[in-house]
Amino acid sequence: MDQLQLKDKLSSIFATQKLAVLATDKDGQPYNCLVAIAGTPDLKPLMFSTLRSTRKYGELTNNPRVSILIDNRSNTESDFGNAVAVTATGTATEVQGVERDHLISIYLEKHPNLEDFVNSQDSALIRVDVTEYIISSFNNVWKLRP
Repeated sequence: MDQLQLKDKLSSIFATQKLAVLATDKDGQPYNCLVAIAGTPDLKPLMFSTLRSTRKYGELTNNPRVSILIDNRSNTESDFGNAVAVTATGTATEVQGVERDHLISIYLEKHPNLEDFVNSQDSALIRVDVTEYIISSFNNVWKLRP
């Protein structure tokens, strides 16, 4: 796949999938959890919301390096030929101010049912600045830097 095809594949996956697996790290011990994910059209940042009282938030503040796994599997035999998994690596930051307002509007376009949660005083909107995408199918691996 060329760069344009990879970007189209990523856009398609991000448009259709609402959940992803976030991987954080604390003292060398990885931790994974599900997050409701959204991205911008340029594929540079991804975002999710979390309560500041969660384990993932604490780990992000200590070590902002994360990876996010999103895929399009259907848990059927066809996945062996058709499923694509995307790992995004990058740095996570809590978003504040005007940028937060802008990114929340993008986030809520995809997750309107999370409006109360995202706007809660206890919630943080996290932006992951993606440094690399690793796109893999059953037999192939491609890399893309946004």
